[in-house]
Amino acid sequence: MRSGKPVVLLGFAQAFAAIEAAWSLQDAGMQVVAFARRGKRSALSRMRDVIVHEVTPPEVSIEQCLADLADLVAQVQPDGILPLDDASLWLTSCLTYDRAELIGPSPDAAALALDKHAQVQAAQLAGMRVPPTRLVRSASELGELEWPVVVKPAEAVRAEGDRLTRPRGVIAADRAELDAARDGLGDGPLLVQPYITGVGEGVFGYVNEHGVSALSAHRRVRMVNPHGSASSACTSIDVDPDLAVSVRELIADLQWRGLFMVELLRDDDGVPWFMEFNGRAWGSLALARRRGFEYPAWATQHALGMPQTPPQPTAPASITARHLGREIAHLLFVLRGPQSQAVTAWPGRVSTVRQLAHISRDDRLYNWNPRRPSVLVGDTIDTLRDLVSGRRRAG
Repeated sequence: MRSGKPVVLLGFAQAFAAIEAAWSLQDAGMQVVAFARRGKRSALSRMRDVIVHEVTPPEVSIEQCLADLADLVAQVQPDGILPLDDASLWLTSCLTYDRAELIGPSPDAAALALDKHAQVQAAQLAGMRVPPTRLVRSASELGELEWPVVVKPAEAVRAEGDRLTRPRGVIAADRAELDAARDGLGDGPLLVQPYITGVGEGVFGYVNEHGVSALSAHRRVRMVNPHGSASSACTSIDVDPDLAVSVRELIADLQWRGLFMVELLRDDDGVPWFMEFNGRAWGSLALARRRGFEYPAWATQHALGMPQTPPQPTAPASITARHLGREIAHLLFVLRGPQSQAVTAWPGRVSTVRQLAHISRDDRLYNWNPRRPSVLVGDTIDTLRDLVSGRRRAG
């Protein structure tokens, strides 16, 4: 039975941003319903005020997943649908809706958000610095390379027959390392770029009737895997004015709507290099929310024609957000050691322990809510289980 509140269907429930996105919507007075991969754990299932429905994983069958989602939309009759990860962005752009508003891009824009080569071209046109990039149709066409090199799929997710896959990129110091990781690249187009050392940054925002709104930014403090991965800790920074201009131009060129993140790498000389564009919620959503940037709520309110609440912060706090499970995982990766000779600046074991043990008054935890402590406990357990079993959740 509907509560009179706007109903938002979000997913996948296993997405890294799912918990914080659900709380953002609930705090804004909305009812949250989620879709989850059947048979896969999700911390949202521990939230008694979120109804979770299971659908066929697209990694098993795209066709059946789309049919399950269509049936679920007909059953729930949501006011809005919010994709949280690349797989859900791909799937929701394939469906049509009678009454629900898709809180995100048009199908054409969604396709670009999942096409990393198109993103590189768009970023160049918007005036961003982009690493020299070569597109090849498959791993068999890589040919001669300059080492070290980054090779990554040109598609964020890839349809292989009736299955949706998420191929992985690789950093390689030589041909032997690349050959050892070749299977993870999948069978599809690849981007080849030089390996650049630096620190990851992100610029975040959403689009309302006035265009790009509420820009904020962060810098990575630690990655889960120092070899290259999502962050386990990040800290807030001011938005670079020059980057803000380029980001606004990029978003305008893409005719984007909804949430977005521009991922960058600032090299040792202070040059920010464009890495990729994410057209959905991002892993460090907790940092934005702890500073008062309620992006999921704002994007949903705009899509549904509702007034924006809460107001945008005028003097957001400077904080660091840490994910407990991923911080533990970071330590385990450090202890294991680097997997490529290209990665020369590997964190020291003793210094890592000291950093992780140091707690500042400006630190905040991902997925922490004092009224629902079991959610953090469950999320931490699931994160470490996924690490042990070799699974990755969408960032």
